[in-house]
Amino acid sequence: MDIALLEAAMAERGEPAYRTRQVWEWAARGAPGYASMSNVPARLRDALEESVPFSTLTLQEEARSRDGTVKALFRTLAGHPVEAVLMRYRDGRRSICVSSQSGCPLTCTFCATGAMQFGRNLTPSEILDQALYFRRGERLDHCVFMGMGEPLLNFDNVLAAARRLPDIGITHRRTTISTVGWMPGLTRFVDEVEEPIRLALSLHAADPALRSRLMPVNDRYPLDDVLAECRRYVALRGRRVYIEYVMLAGVNDSPAQARELAAVLGKDAFKVNLIPYNPTGMFDGSSRDTIAAFKQVLDRARIPNTVRLTRGRDIAAACGQLAATR
Repeated sequence: MDIALLEAAMAERGEPAYRTRQVWEWAARGAPGYASMSNVPARLRDALEESVPFSTLTLQEEARSRDGTVKALFRTLAGHPVEAVLMRYRDGRRSICVSSQSGCPLTCTFCATGAMQFGRNLTPSEILDQALYFRRGERLDHCVFMGMGEPLLNFDNVLAAARRLPDIGITHRRTTISTVGWMPGLTRFVDEVEEPIRLALSLHAADPALRSRLMPVNDRYPLDDVLAECRRYVALRGRRVYIEYVMLAGVNDSPAQARELAAVLGKDAFKVNLIPYNPTGMFDGSSRDTIAAFKQVLDRARIPNTVRLTRGRDIAAACGQLAATR
């Protein structure tokens, strides 16, 4: 739902401000459309049907994994592709992975999104409509901005969307915004975001030359500078930064590289998420034994860490696989 358009339409009709709140509250609770908004006058509902599309996105295709994960491919009103994922867990958690851009301009070599043509930043409403699509089917409790795009290249729109997620049922403490280390946005995040929204850094190599090979953004914003900004965030906000580290066979997964990662991170400020690589054609994923050996090095160094559970690999919905190829 285009909230700015909704507000403008209400103002043009001379409707009281509480009517806008009513409509948004219905949408945030999972209403399927205007017709179900029983405390909104029928004449107003009919007018909104004509002037404010209920969603800024059109569903093109939905894929369902054997593990219960659902991937949705949307198109914006201008035709830009956007993918989002719902992950269901046995403990009852319902987590969504949303996109902040159509495509991504930063071309990380292990990520399928970086290989597709970059479209544009998404608006707050286009980001929220990804969440609302899944909310219409079930309750949601976690959100990660780890889909298409670099969230901190779209800072204002991402924060505007994140700040409305509690209305949908996702608290700030259960919202995570990921970055490859885009410093202008990271500095703003550190200085401006007072809500307890989690910060995640996509790191993937502690060696600067290797990281630059995997992630060209490292040439522009070196890892040492990015980590210094993350430590400033920990000192200022008192919250840990989550490190994403995708395991690439023979590339970044040796015990020596684990020791290098532990030395770069140090203790207390970070928690590492080791991510089994989901094939996109360029690399192979590390074996379970290799990941376990890497984890053991981090354990010995007393670096908090976990191995992420892969969801939706069979429908190309897992980490790094979103590419909207259809």
